[in-house]
Order: sequence, then C-alpha cells, then structure tokens
Amino acid sequence: MLSSSPTYQQVAVGYQLPPLIKQPTYIQLFRYSAVTWNAHRIHYDQTYAREEGYPDVLVQSHLHGAFLAQLCTDWMGTAGELKALTVHVKRFAVPGDTLICTGTVVEKRVENGEGLVVVELAEKNQRGEVCAPGRAVIKLPM
Repeated sequence: MLSSSPTYQQVAVGYQLPPLIKQPTYIQLFRYSAVTWNAHRIHYDQTYAREEGYPDVLVQSHLHGAFLAQLCTDWMGTAGELKALTVHVKRFAVPGDTLICTGTVVEKRVENGEGLVVVELAEKNQRGEVCAPGRAVIKLPM
C-alpha cells in the first residue's frame, strides 16, 4: 500500500489506483447543473428526460469527468500534479446508479526531470458497462 502521496519510484506499471465509488443523486445533479450554468433540462427534469427517451435524468458529461479527476487527485495527494486528463462519455448514467471509477498505471517516463505516470481510467456502472473511459498524465514527486 502506498502512502497518501506516492512517489514516482513507488509506482510500477500495472499498479491499480484504489477505486472511487460514486452514487449520483437528484440533488447532486441539480446542484451541478446550477453551479456549471448547465440549463439543459435533461439533467434535472424527469418528465423532459423521459420524453427524450431516457429512463430518468442524466448525469452530466462533465460530472463523469469530475469523478475521474477526483480518482486521480485523491490518489496523487497534494504532492502530485494532474498534467492532462481526457474523458470520453460513452454511456449515460442516472441517479441511483453506482459508478465505480478505476485507474491502472500503463506507462512511466521521466521528462525534463519530472516523473510522469500515465493512467488508463474507466468509470463503470453497477452492471460493468463502461460509462466513461479516460486517460490521465500525473506528475509524481521523485
């Protein structure tokens, strides 16, 4: 087990970040829409979402990304730096879903004296379906 702020030397390719589990709620989606000025009704109006063909209101794409960003920042601690993050939302999620965020170190490299790790990310629902894959580049202390 790593300390709260891992170092570049402590991490090997294949290392799996501790999973982060999220269960979005109606209130969380409403508040996230409010603070991001996202007025699309599909995120807070159940009737409208159903008229659009969805079973319920939808988790915002940026919230999927925020969950994966939190996975990285929780793991890297205050000594790390999130250098890059890409996320592609592939499947919708609704309140009540359990979203499991995972990451696996797939590459290590030193650039300009900085220890960088590349992490493959995945956010899956309780059925094991990938909602949002991604990739992060994280600078860890040497």
